Amino acid sequence: MAKSSAEQMRHWNGPAIFTFGFRPFFLFGSIWAGLAMVMWILALTGAYAPPSRFDPISWHAHAFIFGYLGAVIAGFLLTAVPNWTGRLPVVGWRLAALAALWFMGRIAVSFSIYMPAWVAAALDLLFPVALSAVILREIIAGSNWRNLIVLVLLAFFTLANLIFHMEAALGDYPAQGVGLRLSLAAVIMMIGVIGGRIIPSFTRNWLAQRKSTSLPVPPMQRLDKAVLIFSAAALLLWVLFPDIWLTGLALLVMGVGHLVRLARWKGMKTGAEALVAILHLGYLFVPFGALALGAAILGPDLLPVAAAQHLWMAGAIGTMTLAVMTRATLGHTGHTLHAGGQTVLIYAAILGSTLARFIAGFWPGHVLFDVAGMLWCAAFFGFAIVYGPMLLKARSSTRQAR
Repeated sequence: MAKSSAEQMRHWNGPAIFTFGFRPFFLFGSIWAGLAMVMWILALTGAYAPPSRFDPISWHAHAFIFGYLGAVIAGFLLTAVPNWTGRLPVVGWRLAALAALWFMGRIAVSFSIYMPAWVAAALDLLFPVALSAVILREIIAGSNWRNLIVLVLLAFFTLANLIFHMEAALGDYPAQGVGLRLSLAAVIMMIGVIGGRIIPSFTRNWLAQRKSTSLPVPPMQRLDKAVLIFSAAALLLWVLFPDIWLTGLALLVMGVGHLVRLARWKGMKTGAEALVAILHLGYLFVPFGALALGAAILGPDLLPVAAAQHLWMAGAIGTMTLAVMTRATLGHTGHTLHAGGQTVLIYAAILGSTLARFIAGFWPGHVLFDVAGMLWCAAFFGFAIVYGPMLLKARSSTRQAR
């Protein structure tokens, strides 16, 4: 007889961190996000630069998009897919092997100067390919075709990583290449799809507990689907033609669509619980980033493209991942779904980092770059310090995560 998830976890006699997918990848990912930022700050001062085949800026972009974000995507999917499919989670040595592949990718990229470019690329791509294979197997076995879109987006994310490596090998500048734009497009669509499910659902549950009569619309209505389809087209246009006026216009329309979508989820009523409110604030950077990037394309002298792009990279990605990581960790480790003072400080740090980085984009070399980096480190090292003990310790409660 097949073991239940709880029985399978109890059967594992190794470290508690390998009892569920979110545990190793949220912890290691957050530590890497902080360490990579420290290395980037040192690189800016000339004190140290990773011996990578990537130029420093491209290494910086790759470390956060494919390194940090790759870990968080793995942690989320390895936790969510068993709920979607009704199948057992990946635990124990199989989970440890996936974590080892992720870690090997970070080493390979950061020290790629000591190996052929194709070897570094292959070692880095082993992890997302293995993760995709695991998710595909689970979706097929569970006949969970509804979530196939998430696997498709993961495939585009993996393809973007391959293109990033190819651009670097050809002597191009991958930090401004197709690979980076494709990865951002895939991730923004992931936020649109997954965020469009969990944000209204979590908000509805929280408001209903407080007997509110004003509730969010149910997930994935006609408007949601229309906004997502248009967003996919606008983002594809941006990936292929990032400088033309039609792309700028499409991104502006996309931004307005997501603002309308977000307004229907009643985020203004969630101020009393930061654990819910941060989901809305994180998603808000999706339309803000689209509007800013569209404006930067149409008026490059008014708004720097890099500043606009960081509203997605630091704002949408940084904030949404921390929002999901804190909530999932609390829920799946048996803790109350409430953001305490330390968690609120983590949220404040990532929001402050995003704001500082956006403003710094208008003044190259300004001290705000350092401020943004330090606040970023505070957010992610703060998560590792506050939530690390929960991730490392076996769950003692039998309550189900909400």
